[in-house]
Amino acid sequence: MMVPAGRPVADKRRMLRAGLASGRLQRWPGAFVPLVAMSIERTGFDGVYVSGAALSAALGLPDIGLTTLTEVAASAGQIARVTDLPTLVDADTGFGEPLNVHRTIGLLEDAGLAGCHLEDQVNPKRCGHLDDKAVVGRDEMVRRLRAAVAARRDDAFVLCARTDAVAVEGLTAAIDRARAYVDAGADMIFPEALADERSFAAFRAAVDVPILANMTEFGKSPLLTAAQLTDLGVNAVIYPVTTLRVAMGAIIRGLATLAAEGTQADLVPAMQTRAELYDLLDYAGYGAADIL
Repeated sequence: MMVPAGRPVADKRRMLRAGLASGRLQRWPGAFVPLVAMSIERTGFDGVYVSGAALSAALGLPDIGLTTLTEVAASAGQIARVTDLPTLVDADTGFGEPLNVHRTIGLLEDAGLAGCHLEDQVNPKRCGHLDDKAVVGRDEMVRRLRAAVAARRDDAFVLCARTDAVAVEGLTAAIDRARAYVDAGADMIFPEALADERSFAAFRAAVDVPILANMTEFGKSPLLTAAQLTDLGVNAVIYPVTTLRVAMGAIIRGLATLAAEGTQADLVPAMQTRAELYDLLDYAGYGAADIL
């Protein structure tokens, strides 16, 4: 498959919605560069997720709302472009007030994303699994969502509402927010940083739209298996920073070995080979294309 991916964006969006309605858990690992998205597709996952935390880290920044809309749209668009899978992107708080949210949705649609999630934290936000978060009032988040709905030109583009209110206001209040967000037009609910299976079950019972679970490492949520999430009625799961953490762990250990031994020879068996990289990139396909 030569870049760009062959499946039209409209088909990817319909694919995302069909997956959420299928009754089968949709699994979306995070991609922080396009090459990772290609590997996610090759491995057989259902979709690709673009994490704001991972994009920030790749730029050498903490996840505190420092990245801009244009940076996120450009990076996410590059990732979405190389895969036939649908791509969901973290749009943080929408990058400002409701009018900014309106522009955000337009740019993300133009970039080829299949959907995004917006959160109810204050702007600038914090990583959802850190303490001392703050959330905006429920009505303000409803205004963000209504702006997103009004901006959407393709009804298949999925609008997911994330609530961080469990850690701030408690489970009952967060569920009340989720219901209001669905009423405002959210297609999916993302309850962030839930501490146990009981909380997932409570959200599942409270709303009649798909539920998204975040299985991030080193966070506040237990790392539930796909089978456990399925039993809880969760529709989709993201592994937002897994690939970045795996890659950086290998890079740090590899650099230490290179520094200590003066050669990378002992690292070669663990490397992706040249042939494997060229196969993933469809190197031969570019050479064979008679388009010049």
